[in-house]
Amino acid sequence: MSAFQIQDPDYEARVRKTFAGQMALATLGVTLTRIEPGTLELQMPYDVRFSQQNGFLHGGIVSAGLDTACGLASYTLMPAQADILTVEFKINLLAPAKGQTFRFVGNVVKPGRTLVIAEGRAFASDDGREKLVATMSATMMTMLRRG
Repeated sequence: MSAFQIQDPDYEARVRKTFAGQMALATLGVTLTRIEPGTLELQMPYDVRFSQQNGFLHGGIVSAGLDTACGLASYTLMPAQADILTVEFKINLLAPAKGQTFRFVGNVVKPGRTLVIAEGRAFASDDGREKLVATMSATMMTMLRRG
């Protein structure tokens, strides 16, 4: 049971629609694997096209996965007429992002009326072993549609 107050009972459909509209994530092969109030998880297979010079998943791609996971986790708690926008984030790249698959998890720390604080964790899986490779602190903004 979530301790968060859900403002939109149809939040899951709204989150899925927003995710489906993000063509950059489709290009990266990112899939949505879990949605709960205040929590969201994405997965991505390794693809050499998104690596850096040493063959690790590029830090910019890790950032994109975490930003999206934190943003959509925040979006689960927003009202139906809201849209979401990242205000800022800080990422810590803890280890080379080396693996066959990657998992990006976003969790809301503090929901607010306008700003939502979230944390993210990126994991690399290789031969069934998972390793934490990055963390993120993010601030998301609720943008209410007018009209």
